[in-house]
Amino acid sequence: MKKNSIKNTRVNAEVQRCLANLIRGEIKDPRIAPMTCVTDVEVAPDLKTCKVYISVLGDETVRKETMEGLRNAEGFMRHHLAETLNLRNTPTLTFISDTSTEYGMAMSAKIDEVMAPIHERNAEEDT
Repeated sequence: MKKNSIKNTRVNAEVQRCLANLIRGEIKDPRIAPMTCVTDVEVAPDLKTCKVYISVLGDETVRKETMEGLRNAEGFMRHHLAETLNLRNTPTLTFISDTSTEYGMAMSAKIDEVMAPIHERNAEEDT
């Protein structure tokens, strides 16, 4: 895997910041859930394509509707990116659902479930 250059890392951060602000305040599509987060952005070195990882708090139907709303608003977001950021090319946005947050929460709950008897046993021994 190729390491990102400093320039590419800065472009990724600026695109992520700009898209997060757009989703939070500018897009008025009711399909987009209020708890939508841009978790990561990968802009290609040639600035032609951009993978946008989106995390949505909610069930599968909320996630699908949010992704559909974001895909429909892609042109608006590209236009706003072109106005806001001074890039040689405005990248084509590809939205990818990021389920790592839900996976982490589920794993944490399972660990707590496994550790509960151990904590109870330790509490009984202390008294």
